[in-house]
Amino acid sequence: MDKMVKTFAATLDSLEPIRNFIAEHCVEVNLNKKQTYGLCLAVDEIATNIINYGYPATGASNGQIEVHVQTNFSDQLKVTLIDTATPFNPLQHLTPEEADLNIPLEERPIGGLGIVLARQSVDDFNYEYKDGSNYNIFVINAQA
Repeated sequence: MDKMVKTFAATLDSLEPIRNFIAEHCVEVNLNKKQTYGLCLAVDEIATNIINYGYPATGASNGQIEVHVQTNFSDQLKVTLIDTATPFNPLQHLTPEEADLNIPLEERPIGGLGIVLARQSVDDFNYEYKDGSNYNIFVINAQA
């Protein structure tokens, strides 16, 4: 098991470096391009929410996102985003119903689609809040 940790400023300018950091490790577990894209999309959506909503709610102007990338026996990649922004469990957030996706865009309620994308883009997504920090955990398995 291999684990890498890197800390990024909680700014939109950090999204690309976060994606690049994760993508580097996708190669180690033989993720294909679709899986790598899905994982990066999921992380990007949650990190954007942390940056745009989580830290502003705390009044913090210098928030950080700690990114842990862990490979498991060359067949699984686990990415954990850790932040000290306002607690927010995406799994408890109401997501648009399937029927809502058929409604014309201008009639749909605002929000929630990013969380749907994040959850559907990985094999497993979990959330924990402990010791004053949010832990968003993404797992993707390499295809055999």
